[in-house]
Amino acid sequence: MRRLVQLMAALVFVGFGLWLAVTRIEPVQQSILHRVVGGIMQKSQESLFADDALRAVVCGSASPIPDLNRAGPCIAVLAGGKFYVVDTGAGSAENFSIWRMPFDKIGGVFLTHFHSDHITDLGEWNLQSWISGRPAPLRVFGPSGVEKVVSGFSQAYALDNEYRTAHHGADVLKPAVGKLSANTFGLDENDAAGTVVLEENGLVVRAFAVDHAPIHPAVGYRFDYKGRSVVVSGDTVASPSLIAAAKGADVLFHEAQANFIVDVMREEAQAANLPRYAKVLGDIPSYHTTPVEAATVANDAGVDLLVLYHLTPPPPNPIVERIFMRGVADVRPKGVALSRDGFLVTLPLDSKDVKTGSVR
Repeated sequence: MRRLVQLMAALVFVGFGLWLAVTRIEPVQQSILHRVVGGIMQKSQESLFADDALRAVVCGSASPIPDLNRAGPCIAVLAGGKFYVVDTGAGSAENFSIWRMPFDKIGGVFLTHFHSDHITDLGEWNLQSWISGRPAPLRVFGPSGVEKVVSGFSQAYALDNEYRTAHHGADVLKPAVGKLSANTFGLDENDAAGTVVLEENGLVVRAFAVDHAPIHPAVGYRFDYKGRSVVVSGDTVASPSLIAAAKGADVLFHEAQANFIVDVMREEAQAANLPRYAKVLGDIPSYHTTPVEAATVANDAGVDLLVLYHLTPPPPNPIVERIFMRGVADVRPKGVALSRDGFLVTLPLDSKDVKTGSVR
């Protein structure tokens, strides 16, 4: 047996040596390179755009507290052969690119409010979808103030857009297409059903007010498509208006902040003589929703699945995830998911099924 093990080890060593030698040959390297790059270039997620379901992908599940494995808040809703982005947190467009999603199918961006962590990647979503062949300016929907955000990003990217058109040609990157288009909507905060802000190809998108005081306006969105529905909370405390707008929805994507963990962070910031961080950490519990509160909201709204996203702080491992979810099972024993980037929800049409998976 010992001699057999030695023989096997020798064969492995020889095989590894041969592999190293072969991969030093340029034609072999070139063949490997073509296979790897060819795989990257494939739009492997086209099947997600089949008109057999309403789908939603978590493009970013984190908060301003940094995490190497999570992008900033972003949900992409896929319906009718297009996708619609709710908020554009830092790194969300890069995720979409890594997952080989077809940027040219973008139907628009919906901003819930104008905190920096919700708008950071707006310029990148515009750039990547323009390069991919988006046929018209990128529509950006939002309450009053969205026109300022769009104007600011347009100015910041103006020179970059000129450079790219000059380099690649106006027939490839048409200047008129590379623009952002602000679509400001009014909001009837007394209308429990929300305000319709987009209707196209069977998709109806409604905006509704949420409570993120002192930030105002702040909204969430409900997407209805062929009998299936997805609601995205944006930033809010546990909000009666959100419960009303989410009534009977299939899925609720709700922000979640574990305040007992945030309080530990505040205490440690004070101990480390970081008073400014301690002050911020002491302020933020007043305008976010805890996981337990989000579970209660989901119960009151009667949704089938609650997906927690925009996690503060983003849990870095399974142990912290369990801590983050402390008490949730007591309120909502099932129908809850703690999301990661790439988390996918599929709602087949003409069905009540709720399927979860990943685009990774």
